[in-house]
Amino acid sequence: MATQAKPVLYGYFRSSCSWRVRIAFALKGIEYEQKPINIIKDGGQQLTDQFKAVNPMQQVPAVTIDGITLSQSLAIIQYIEETRPEPRLLPADPKQRAHVRIICDIIASGIQPLQKIGEEKVQWAQHFINRGFEALEHILKQTAGKHCVGDEISMADICLVPQVYNAERFKVDMSRFPTIRRLNQTLIEIDAFKATHPSCQPDTPDDLR
Repeated sequence: MATQAKPVLYGYFRSSCSWRVRIAFALKGIEYEQKPINIIKDGGQQLTDQFKAVNPMQQVPAVTIDGITLSQSLAIIQYIEETRPEPRLLPADPKQRAHVRIICDIIASGIQPLQKIGEEKVQWAQHFINRGFEALEHILKQTAGKHCVGDEISMADICLVPQVYNAERFKVDMSRFPTIRRLNQTLIEIDAFKATHPSCQPDTPDDLR
């Protein structure tokens, strides 16, 4: 699909939601610009009037693409999938697509929002990540092949890797989740996941590179 300008991603290097969108762009081979929004500095740049004009919810990520501005990472990725369908990020089979969406929703709605409570609340974060990963491990044992659902990379994989990164930050014992750990180890060796990793973004602090 022809565009007049590169998409612009407003994100934060360590935001798992922003990372999902970076992975999707990379897998699709879409060039884009990044405008870092530091959600920590000075109370959070996402709370400024300037960014509120971009995303009234004052959250990252937001993307300007094809003359519109989108927010919410899964909605952004689904738009990219619908307008730039190759390589696909949703399986052709309806049952597999449903499994992908279940996995995405568990991570995006059932785990990720509940860990955003600050580094001082490690036990709280661990509780909800462990709870969500127990459900994911059960599902993935049934759906996984090389990747989360069968052998093709999908939106489920895009959601999984940033969530495992968060789990490791919060010192979750990943040995309890062998399927999740196996899938993650495979995915993080893929170029699209490597290039978009939080350790190598334009706004990554030098001490985290």
